[in-house]
Amino acid sequence: MVKFAQAALLIILFALTGCSATVDSDQARICRSILPAIHPDHPVFHIFHQRARSEPPGVDLVYSVATGDAPAKNHILACGFGGAGESPDRKTLMSVVEDGDAMSDAQVFFLRRYWLETPEGSASDPAPVGNVASVHEVSNAVAYGLQQTINGLPLMAIYALLAAAYSLVYGLAGRINLAFGEFATIGGCAAFYGATLFAPQGAAVFIVAALAIAASAATFHGLFIGRFVFVPLSAARGQIALVATIGLALFLQEYLRLSQDTQNRWISPVYNMPIPVVRAGSFVTVVTPMAMLVAGTACLVACLVLVTMKTTRFGREWRAYADDAKAATMFGISPAGIFMKTFALASALAGLAGGLMSVFYGGIGFSISTTLGLKALIAAILGGIGSVPGAFLGGLVIGGIETFWQATFPIAYRDTVIYVLLIAILIWRPGGFLGYADSTPRGV
Repeated sequence: MVKFAQAALLIILFALTGCSATVDSDQARICRSILPAIHPDHPVFHIFHQRARSEPPGVDLVYSVATGDAPAKNHILACGFGGAGESPDRKTLMSVVEDGDAMSDAQVFFLRRYWLETPEGSASDPAPVGNVASVHEVSNAVAYGLQQTINGLPLMAIYALLAAAYSLVYGLAGRINLAFGEFATIGGCAAFYGATLFAPQGAAVFIVAALAIAASAATFHGLFIGRFVFVPLSAARGQIALVATIGLALFLQEYLRLSQDTQNRWISPVYNMPIPVVRAGSFVTVVTPMAMLVAGTACLVACLVLVTMKTTRFGREWRAYADDAKAATMFGISPAGIFMKTFALASALAGLAGGLMSVFYGGIGFSISTTLGLKALIAAILGGIGSVPGAFLGGLVIGGIETFWQATFPIAYRDTVIYVLLIAILIWRPGGFLGYADSTPRGV
């Protein structure tokens, strides 16, 4: 269990540290937005390259300008800002240098005050995804469908990890822990502090640190709660344990509200420069490195969990105890030990899901825990409660349904559809995709 977590974090670290310095997307957008002010003749801009600069912190743009029938001219624009990372001045433009000619401080002030701070200036980004002329063109339906699929991948990843946490505990003990949404929120809040602490070390380091701290914080809470709540109630009736988890969820919500305040915690966006994939006319399908990172991390962790459950001693003990607890105990498997290991793994998955949500969406707060936990529970039930592969599958399905609905129908009814789906599952397929085939009622 510990080895798979270490391996996952090491692979993520190697992948991220192989990247060059990341471009702050907000700074890049501001830098691109001043191009129409510098070249007011309504030319066509092509952005060839954007790279981060360290002193002063900012962005360098390599671009071309074409006006009418005149040949395009290449330029280099260097934009300096008041800070980087979590600095409050990271969006304050301080210097502008084009082709070696620097604007005066007065010119930069007027550029900020009378262009960037106006509605026209803030909406004047001429090439948010760079030069798309060479991007492969497809039909509108394909481009839009692919974009929605890409949009749904991070959400699917988060639901899949959190649903697996539910299934790990239910598969072992036949109990549903309704507090995993709160564990994910704990992980998300911990990721915020990790990102803030390690932000000066660069985006790659702070993302790895944020995810590691998120999983560790949730694991610590899970071990404590498992030892003092679930192990003592392991022999109690299911209803008693279920009521205990409801109280636990309420307690953790108040704990988060009092310790983190009611304000959402926000992380500066990184690795979110859009990369064009295909286009349909003016509509460009894009993907961000962060979306690929979230989906890839979740996929890697899911594979490691499945391998762990199949090949390691912990996995064999888990399957033996889940199949016949009394026989497993007679063969030397400690009930308390397997409970604690399972809660540690499940809590780590929930914390990692919260950490991924925090670094991808940029913000998290205590109020999201209930909805997040319920949707992940629905994903676990859909896949087959107690089946870890089914939980991953259910997370993909629920995330896909949400993405499809909000792309096609009014978003106000999105959550209603998910809860109606839960009712339908419990009526017609209570065992889910990979769970029990019969409809016999099961304890919770």
